[in-house]
Amino acid sequence: MKNKGHIIVVSAPSGAGKTTICNEIIKTDKNTIYSISYTTRKPRDGEKNGVEYFFTSSDNFLKMIKNDKFIEWAKVYDNYYGTPKFFLQRIIKSGKNILLDVDVQGAMKIRKYFPKACMIFIKVPTIKALKERLIKRGQDKPDIIKKRIANAKTELKYINKYDYIVVNDNLRQSVEAVKSIIKSLQYKVE
Repeated sequence: MKNKGHIIVVSAPSGAGKTTICNEIIKTDKNTIYSISYTTRKPRDGEKNGVEYFFTSSDNFLKMIKNDKFIEWAKVYDNYYGTPKFFLQRIIKSGKNILLDVDVQGAMKIRKYFPKACMIFIKVPTIKALKERLIKRGQDKPDIIKKRIANAKTELKYINKYDYIVVNDNLRQSVEAVKSIIKSLQYKVE
């Protein structure tokens, strides 16, 4: 009998390196598929619809909520984000792992429906280091950076709800830590 895949949830404050770590995992682990969320935010330079996100209008997103198309959804920084049910169910049934890059709000909703999901929180050593990363990234105006820092302080209060914490002060080591966590799932007693 073919084993079902695992749900792996990765959360982090904006700028902690979560997306970079997830992308590295996907490049090297052929048994793990990246979950693609829907969002109403505008694409950043280089982002493509159906690759990083499914970009959609607020009206369409609200229709999808009404039609119960998401496992979880949230409004973050004035935009909606949601994980489509169909995609997750298809991947898990195929025996592959699915990696979800979601904020703590979404992670808590996923944990409610999938209590055995593997929950990983990525953090930076200090709030000061996080602020420096956000500034260096150059994607946000100062008022947005201030909002992201305030949100990070709130998100850090959820750490005890996660199974694993990875402090991203060295990208390569953090990627290896997450890979080890995922690899260990194949030996987990259900």
